[in-house]
Amino acid sequence: MESVPVRCPACRRDHVYVTAAYPCPCGAPTAPPLLRGASVTAITHRTWNDDWVTVRCRACGRHDQWPQPELCCPCGAVLRIPVRPVASLGRAPDGGPHLADRPVRPSHIPLPRTASAPRPAFRPLTIRTARDAVGAAALYLKWLGYREVVQPAERPSSRIDLRAAGLIAQVDSTTRTTALRDVECLWLNALNTSVSAVFFSLAGYAPDARERADGLTIPLFVMDLTGTPQPVNSPADELVSTGA
Repeated sequence: MESVPVRCPACRRDHVYVTAAYPCPCGAPTAPPLLRGASVTAITHRTWNDDWVTVRCRACGRHDQWPQPELCCPCGAVLRIPVRPVASLGRAPDGGPHLADRPVRPSHIPLPRTASAPRPAFRPLTIRTARDAVGAAALYLKWLGYREVVQPAERPSSRIDLRAAGLIAQVDSTTRTTALRDVECLWLNALNTSVSAVFFSLAGYAPDARERADGLTIPLFVMDLTGTPQPVNSPADELVSTGA
């Protein structure tokens, strides 16, 4: 697997990003080629078209679209990892459509190292719409062990996207970072109904929102377009470790 050093432009923390390989339709493991030496950028606004990159399978030569590599820094910033561009798009050797029309569903995601007991491998839902983001969060809550996870047909005025036994969750699928007010509103809703709360965001969290969530012990997760949530604060790490 390819790896590159990454420095967060927000907090200056150093990381090593290791690219994830997913199976091409031909069966060969394929990953976006990382661009060494290029500066990473913090994602503050998302556009669905810009969050996919073209990748060429070395085994069969197929060109398809894959989620842009991203890294979630513990400071709350979501970083976009540059990749080497592919010269031409082309069609698949079998004449079929690109992966934009056939969404990639990774075969498995490794278990968190902190997990205290074995769990089945989490199978994410590729995110292309706001509804997909809610669906991906629902799958993750079930994977953590929550029962009776319910997704309302329409979003209520309380902005609660998911309910489970003893839990409510909000999913921010907008292109802006999640604000302090959003975290506090979720906490108040949970307090009024005597349940716990979890927040999922596609674009990360404002620093004051992250700080407030730490004080209220609300788990915060950031999701990339593969539909894989990543914990960004201590309550989220603990939830992943212990499960529901």
